[in-house]
Amino acid sequence: MEPGPGQLGKWMIVLGLSLVGFGLVLWVLGRLGLFRLPGDLEFGGKNWHLFFPITSCILLSIFLTLLFRLMGHFRR
Repeated sequence: MEPGPGQLGKWMIVLGLSLVGFGLVLWVLGRLGLFRLPGDLEFGGKNWHLFFPITSCILLSIFLTLLFRLMGHFRR
């Protein structure tokens, strides 16, 4: 691969598309109710709102760990 502006542009497009894809996945999971599970803490007052998706983060972590281990197993 030759370094240069063309290569940098390709990487920026890949990064942008990956970011859009990740955003779409989070949006769909939110619409399915993933970020409103028991154990997700939510606090708020009249002019402020604070949300800690603890349970959702644990579930996403377990899912991603299993996915990457499975991908690593099949790459060998």
